[in-house]
Amino acid sequence: MQTRRLGRTGLSVSDIGHGLWGMGDWSDADNLQSAQALIQSSSEGCTFYDSAWAYGNGHSDKLLGSALRDMNNDAVVSATKVPPKNLQWPGKAEDAYTDVFPRDHVIEYAQKSREALGVTSIDLLQLHVWDDSWANSPVLKETVEELKQTGLIKHFGLSLNRWEPENGIEAITTGLVDTVQVIYNIFDQAPEDNLFPICNEYDVGVIARVPLDEGSLGGHLTKNTRFPTNDFRSMYFGPENLPETVDRVEALKEIVPQGMTLAEMAIRFILSNPAVSTMVIGMRQSKHIQSNIACSELGALPESLLEELKQHRWDRKPTSWSG
Repeated sequence: MQTRRLGRTGLSVSDIGHGLWGMGDWSDADNLQSAQALIQSSSEGCTFYDSAWAYGNGHSDKLLGSALRDMNNDAVVSATKVPPKNLQWPGKAEDAYTDVFPRDHVIEYAQKSREALGVTSIDLLQLHVWDDSWANSPVLKETVEELKQTGLIKHFGLSLNRWEPENGIEAITTGLVDTVQVIYNIFDQAPEDNLFPICNEYDVGVIARVPLDEGSLGGHLTKNTRFPTNDFRSMYFGPENLPETVDRVEALKEIVPQGMTLAEMAIRFILSNPAVSTMVIGMRQSKHIQSNIACSELGALPESLLEELKQHRWDRKPTSWSG
């Protein structure tokens, strides 16, 4: 497994990380399978794990905490997120920062996550939603400083709203932000425009999430695919999005090189960008862990293929179903 520097945190992390959303909050999650998957990915070189309190009301934090004890690996970096107090995704300018992330709320959930993870200090604590109108809130600055000074956390980051990669740039310029987590994949290439350059300027670590577009870039969806109503994918891959997504995936399949899978091409597309410190992929099956992590050693895609993939960029705007 190859490693990269997580921006100014100075942490060295595997370039492919393990995301826990599916373990804590998807309809088909199995606790035993999830625990085994976390241990397996660690044994194969994964050192970055991304959780959130909202993934099952602390469930994924507890799963990760249990796995951390079994891993016994000092190189592992654990990240989690504070949910918005108003429980609204995405963050919106009409909501005041102090209504979404008041100091006491952030401290409370940092303490809850620290206990669930079983660590003395959280490696990376992120706010789970964001809007740049909050960037200069004095409460934000005071809270981040308190979190670090008291040792509750080591580093602070933001998880940016879906399809709004520039809605975070002002926060980066405050100097408070050590990392940003942003959707970046073959379809969602917009972070390359302005976010990645500013992250490079301020030495902010980039965590790419949704590398397989909630699973579509695995190549198995059809226009008849349906998910249980309590599964986020039932909303995301609803009638407004599923048909066009399937059509675009089918077009991508036409250019996958011989001997390569669509998922490998999607993962290696992200690995090809040096601006990315790590990516987080939901992995619960052993075969997926093996195949995904193997991409780390394969590295970047050929330049000719990367040029072709630029034509598959799909710029979208947040909607009622995008989350």
